[in-house]
Amino acid sequence: MPSIPGLRSPYIKVGRIVYFGRMLDKIRLHARVALPAGYTANLGKGFDGRSCNFLRTNYDELKARTLAGDLNDESLLDWCLTRGGARSDEECEVWNGFMQKRGWRDEGAEILAKRIRESALEAKPITTMFDYLDFDEGRDPVATRAWEQ
Repeated sequence: MPSIPGLRSPYIKVGRIVYFGRMLDKIRLHARVALPAGYTANLGKGFDGRSCNFLRTNYDELKARTLAGDLNDESLLDWCLTRGGARSDEECEVWNGFMQKRGWRDEGAEILAKRIRESALEAKPITTMFDYLDFDEGRDPVATRAWEQ
């Protein structure tokens, strides 16, 4: 996929949570018909679904709240945490570690390998789904050490 303006790296945190901002970007881009077709099939599923499960938030309710347009990303996260319950620093650390390492020596590895082949990214140092998403969208998470930001 080419670079998608307005779609941030999955490594970028909102508050203490990775991926959440990307999910919000996808919701907003889809509403503006600016999200490529390859991304629409998994809206509310995959990492979106896992993120909502972690936050104990219903995806459709989060989508509606996001599209209301009166809350910024941090306020939307606070809205989720108010509804689903606060998360400890340790829970966030475990969550972020799981998400950032998905596809590395786990049951997601086969899917990751398939996507790398389909995107002709075999020459890239991709070890996780987050790496794949970034490289596929024209970012280099290894050079920027995205996981440390």
